[in-house]
Amino acid sequence: MIELRNVSKRYGNKKVIDSISLTIPRGRITSFIGPNGAGKSTLLSLMSRLLAKDSGEILIDGQEIGQAKSNELAKKVSILKQSNHLHIRLKVKELVSFGRFPYSQGRLSPEDWKHVEKAMEYMELEDLQDKYLDQLSGGQRQRAFIAMVLAQDTDYIFLDEPLNNLDMKHSVQIMKMLRKLADDLRKTIVLVLHDINFASCYSDYIVALKDGKVVKAGSTGEMIDAEVLKYVFEMDIRIQKFDQHKVSIYYL
Repeated sequence: MIELRNVSKRYGNKKVIDSISLTIPRGRITSFIGPNGAGKSTLLSLMSRLLAKDSGEILIDGQEIGQAKSNELAKKVSILKQSNHLHIRLKVKELVSFGRFPYSQGRLSPEDWKHVEKAMEYMELEDLQDKYLDQLSGGQRQRAFIAMVLAQDTDYIFLDEPLNNLDMKHSVQIMKMLRKLADDLRKTIVLVLHDINFASCYSDYIVALKDGKVVKAGSTGEMIDAEVLKYVFEMDIRIQKFDQHKVSIYYL
């Protein structure tokens, strides 16, 4: 379980995360939604300790992350940021193998390579494993970075807009795979998503942020609501039910 207690972060005079308290359940998918500048990506970075919070506490399984050793935290929490820039030329298989570094320290065992191969299989990268990243499309590179995170094999997976640059097929593939990781392996997955319909169809819980604050948090059924979404996004959004899912109509 992840607990945030009065967490704040400021850039200069602007408070981008404003005294957020939140509980994120274990073994489920939680999606952060909200307009640009709401603080979603910043909050995810604070939870993974990529950014230092100014105040408050963030506890994962009861331990304050500031007290955890970096190598031990990397075995528990993995994160994929929205933008990934590498200044070295790597093949797909080499990139995915980086996910094993907390365990292997660069000397991969046969067990490490099994995790690498399984992650590439999840992301349908077997035929691309010997290609260099700069030879791939944007969507193929995104799948390679997600495979690296999967190879890390952590209990907690944080993904910042993981569907960027992906076509419909691979977006659905990734969300189904994340759903399977949560259901079968009890992974705790936290996503930043812009498409609220993906959040609706694949999440257990949704956290809506606006201006650095949590507007509302709850089950998917509670959150995919016309009044809630109108307050968050400042636009009229119609909700229709399709099978067991609520779908938001905001294109018209």
